[in-house]
Amino acid sequence: MTLTPVRLHSWLRLQREGVPLAARADALCRALQECPEVRRAVYLSWQAKSRIYSHEGAAQHFPPGLGDPSQASDQRLFERLVEAGRLDLAQVRQLDCWLAGRLRRAAISHGQVFDLALQPDQPGLLLVEVCEGVSLDWLGWVQDLLTTLLSSVNGMLRGSPLLGHDPQPSLLLDAQGRPLEFNAALLALLAEKPLTELPGFLPVNHRVLVRACLDQQRAIEGVEAQFEAQILIWTFIPDPQDNRVLARCRDATAQVLAEREATQARRLYRLIIENTTDLISRHTPDGRFLDASPASWTLLGYWPEELRGQMAQGLFHGQDLASLVQRARDALEQDGYHTMTYRIRHRDGHYLWFETASRAIRETYTGAVVEVVSVSRDITARVQAEETKRRLAEVVEVNTDPVLFIDPEGHVTYLNPAARRILGVDEQQPMPTLAQLFASSDLARLQRDGWSGAERNGVWSTDARLLPPGGGTSVPVSLVLLAHRSAGGERYYSLVARDMTEHELREVQQRRHQDELAHTARLVTLGELASGIAHEINQPLAAVVNYANASQRYLQTLDSNPQAAARVAQGLERITHHATHASEVIRRLRAFLRKGQRRMQALNFTDVAREAVRLCAWEANNCQVTIEDRLPDNLPPVYADRVLLEQVLLNLLRNAIDANREQHPGQPSLIVMAAELGSGATVEISVQDQGPGVSEPELEQIFTPFYTSKPDGLGLGLSMSRSIIEGFGGELQARRQPVGLLMCCRLPLAGLTKQQQE
Repeated sequence: MTLTPVRLHSWLRLQREGVPLAARADALCRALQECPEVRRAVYLSWQAKSRIYSHEGAAQHFPPGLGDPSQASDQRLFERLVEAGRLDLAQVRQLDCWLAGRLRRAAISHGQVFDLALQPDQPGLLLVEVCEGVSLDWLGWVQDLLTTLLSSVNGMLRGSPLLGHDPQPSLLLDAQGRPLEFNAALLALLAEKPLTELPGFLPVNHRVLVRACLDQQRAIEGVEAQFEAQILIWTFIPDPQDNRVLARCRDATAQVLAEREATQARRLYRLIIENTTDLISRHTPDGRFLDASPASWTLLGYWPEELRGQMAQGLFHGQDLASLVQRARDALEQDGYHTMTYRIRHRDGHYLWFETASRAIRETYTGAVVEVVSVSRDITARVQAEETKRRLAEVVEVNTDPVLFIDPEGHVTYLNPAARRILGVDEQQPMPTLAQLFASSDLARLQRDGWSGAERNGVWSTDARLLPPGGGTSVPVSLVLLAHRSAGGERYYSLVARDMTEHELREVQQRRHQDELAHTARLVTLGELASGIAHEINQPLAAVVNYANASQRYLQTLDSNPQAAARVAQGLERITHHATHASEVIRRLRAFLRKGQRRMQALNFTDVAREAVRLCAWEANNCQVTIEDRLPDNLPPVYADRVLLEQVLLNLLRNAIDANREQHPGQPSLIVMAAELGSGATVEISVQDQGPGVSEPELEQIFTPFYTSKPDGLGLGLSMSRSIIEGFGGELQARRQPVGLLMCCRLPLAGLTKQQQE
């Protein structure tokens, strides 16, 4: 059986059952459109009142014709069809009627219209458009066939009353599963789809189901079939009398998709419950476990089977039990929801901090709580972190050092009590700015080096002075700037200021004590150099006396000796020279013995070093020690106190003289004093002797206070010298040499800041 007769058979059944005209028109048009020659079939009924033909069914409507629709009329076409019964579309397009204009606008020109009344009391026409090039002769046969079928509709095969009145899409199938008839609902389901796609709507095994249905004389229901995105549920009902099967279906797309989603959701929920790190549990209203997720093992050390039937309260900490249970019951009864934080006992005996959110499940009609669902999370780490933060906050609050919090824009956001006390800022006062707290130089250093240094290394430190915003004495502090990053990734800073007032006072006292020791050491050195100093002063004084005596003798012979006046003038000149030399020696001694505050200044190191050489020159000559001068004249100035630097150099030279005298008694020896520009903007000075040197253990102790290798030494010279040099920002070291000992001193160049020196 081909599909076109099936379509016609279904149309005739609908005609006989008197279904609405639109359904019959759709069935007829679809049957005709199964023919490959037919491009379009449209049925239009005659509207006697408006005198126009109107579309019936779901076929696409023609566009409106030209002119005023209220004046539209197809009366001329109606009369011609009554006369002729059939017209070519080309003839219709030439008529003066409304439909002709609509056909022209729709570009429909090849085909025919038939006078065909699907409704006994209502005329109508069937418009059949065929493909270009197809002959129109066979359409007359189609009209005759349709007219004959309409007239013999009462002689058709007995129809199924259930099929016609079934609101669900239905069809009759023969014993081989081939379609015989459709109802209007199925035709609506097919819509514009051709009958060739009907098997796609049926289950793939529908022929087997039809055979089983007839053989077993039983209905088969709940068979799912899917066509594109549409899901249908089919029921097959046998009709043994006519050996055919009524197949009914319903659109279950939404239901099946919902069930699939529900099944997937249940599977997903089960997967989540089984794999979540939170404990999901069900309880009776009094707290007894009904079920628990597998996380109970990892969190509490109990398997879910072990918890079922246990009271949850039995695991609570004793201090939490009394206050939590009744409060939770009241909240669940009243609000249906409760969150609590408490301690719960692990199987091995230790306690964990839990946060549990519970929701009440109520009975539908009475509203009574029948079950409680809880989600519990281990927050032990969070509680401990919060406790650590609280303790750290307390440490900051009670810290005696000022602590300031600073945001990324450089605004002070917090001052601890120590900072408020030192700065004189009350709780009610607004936060001071950094410009109010620091001098311009300190603030510039903080902005230039502090932020970047803290960002790079996490911490940055310097010395500065805090200025109370309300005025008053500045406070010397040692600053430590710490860079932090919040959970959101934003930077902020902590500034810890250690009050260095007492430290500064101790440094002043220590420096004063060191200056006293240095002055004492200079006095001791002067005493040790007394014979040399006396010799250096005695020579010019003796020369002054000799020249004075000679001048007196020449004065007595002025009258008799014409050269006496010139001799007297020459003597006075020599007296002046030697007296000046003696005065210079005394000036150097007075400068060396100067006592007072150290005066840091830019110094020409070569001049200071040569002055120290002159002070010990007599002692060196007396010991046959030659001091070789390898000092360049173009060294940049160093930053130091002149007297203290001269004292250090004199100490190094005298130690070298003693070492040479010990190693070469009564023999000539050499000391080399050199200087050069070193790395890191420094000047490196060296004093190398030809003495016995020192052993490795002695080298480690050579700068220790009161350590000495001399029988009559105090052991303070090198220790004090190192302290003086380090106070200048330099360093003093001793190095063993193949011959003798090398003392190396490094001093910073003048003009460097303290940070640059460091």
